[in-house]
Amino acid sequence: MVNTVQTRAGEVAYSDVGDGPVVVLLHATLHDRHDFDAIVPSLSREHRVIAVDWPGHGDSPAPDQLPTAALFADALADVVAALDLPPAAFVGNSVGGFAAARLTITEPQRVSRLVLVNTGGFVTNPAVRLYCRTLGTPAVMKRVLPPFVRSYMKATSDNDHAAQERVLARAHTREGVGIAAALWRSFASPDYDLRPHADRITAPCLIVWGSKDTAAPMLVGRATAAAIPGSRLEALPTGHAVFSSDPDGFLAIAAPFLAAAQTRS
Repeated sequence: MVNTVQTRAGEVAYSDVGDGPVVVLLHATLHDRHDFDAIVPSLSREHRVIAVDWPGHGDSPAPDQLPTAALFADALADVVAALDLPPAAFVGNSVGGFAAARLTITEPQRVSRLVLVNTGGFVTNPAVRLYCRTLGTPAVMKRVLPPFVRSYMKATSDNDHAAQERVLARAHTREGVGIAAALWRSFASPDYDLRPHADRITAPCLIVWGSKDTAAPMLVGRATAAAIPGSRLEALPTGHAVFSSDPDGFLAIAAPFLAAAQTRS
């Protein structure tokens, strides 16, 4: 069942299954909540699992304003407030990781545990900003997006291939190219750099990285772990969406970490 909630970015769709401590799942650019389908059944046996579709993704309509990473982070804060969630665990992939990490910084009382999967927000320099601005040009994005998706996904599982096909379908639309370009442009903005505030992440933080990812290679994972005090980095030989490519491997790392929050509470 699909539910909706109003946010500063417009209507946001989400699924809500299971019972227990809350886990919120946040996907990457041009992806959708179904990226997590391979792990939701297992997680929902012990948790209430909420999977969000970003504005303009999945079942969420496009926002009235230009989509940016910061806007998605605002939308996440609104979802959490509207649903009146207790302190929850957040699993964020890519821009979803940025939004989850920013929430952990700005509203630490909302976050019990943080799992960042090939996340953004913690590596920026002039070369990275130029790269993001270049991909943020619609004409460039339109040309490179399909091969770029195949490159970073390194699709292996059935869930991977289904996710990749959904992203490629969006990549061939004007709206999809526009959303992807706008988000990548926003990755070059100063408010995308969370490093100056990383020491405010006090919730236990697990970083899981797909070492074959070409969008956010392993050196980005190591830099992210170095930026977040007390974080733990684990790598698996997958592409960008580790939980989709290797759900068993991901859960072997993440499930005990999430369960530890229950022990603490």
